Amino acid sequence: LLMDEPFGALDSLTRANLQDHLMRIQQNVKNTVIIITHDIDEAVLLSDRVIMMTNGPEATIGEVLEVNLERPRDRVALQEDPEYIRCREAILEFLYKKFAKEDD
Repeated sequence: LLMDEPFGALDSLTRANLQDHLMRIQQNVKNTVIIITHDIDEAVLLSDRVIMMTNGPEATIGEVLEVNLERPRDRVALQEDPEYIRCREAILEFLYKKFAKEDD
C-alpha cells in the first residue's frame, strides 16, 4: 500500500484516529505500507524504517533509520520512550545538522 501524505490535510484529532486505524489494519493484514510524510512524529509512530531523502530535484536516499519500537504502539506512551526520542532526535539531526552542511 502506497500512501502519499494521507493525513496531511486533516485536523489533529481526525489524523490521530486514522493513524491508529491504519496501525490496526496493518497489524491484522501484515501488509507492507509505504507512507510519504513530512511529519517527524508520524514517521516514527507509523514506521519500522524511516528513509530520509536529500533535497531537490535530484533527491537521493540520505539516511535510513531503523525504528525499534514494539507494536502495537501507544502514541501517548511513546512520548517518553527512549527509542522514540532517539529516533526523533536522529531525524531532526539529519534535517537540521547533517543536511544543512551539505547545502553550504
